[in-house]
Amino acid sequence: MKKVFLDTNIVIDLLEKREPFFNVAAKIFSLADNQVIELYCSALSIANIYYILFRNKTNDDAYEILNELMEFMNILSFSEKTIKLSLQNRSFLDFEDAIQHSTAVDNQMDVIVTRNTNDFKAATIPVMTSNEIVKYFEN
Repeated sequence: MKKVFLDTNIVIDLLEKREPFFNVAAKIFSLADNQVIELYCSALSIANIYYILFRNKTNDDAYEILNELMEFMNILSFSEKTIKLSLQNRSFLDFEDAIQHSTAVDNQMDVIVTRNTNDFKAATIPVMTSNEIVKYFEN
């Protein structure tokens, strides 16, 4: 089963029902629910997702949503090593993207899925959009 690392934006597309991205994000989670793929995200993503959820929801609601999310996803921690690698990798313009990439590489992910593939031009593992990953597994 493919280990799919989701960038924060894909998860937020699902949880916030952002259009026009919601349907394809829901399909990715459906693939995981049907055990076609395994979904992963970083602990950094969870912190960012909580922050975004809390803007429009109560604290209890945000916690409940994150608990439900964890039924579909594995959360990957990152270490001092990950941060040091991210700091050394000047190919990424955004430090957060460098951390996401290093976390995915350290945990031997098969692919990173993001809406912003340009942010991952320096990636050393495959990067796909949400549409590309859904098409890949639907065929």
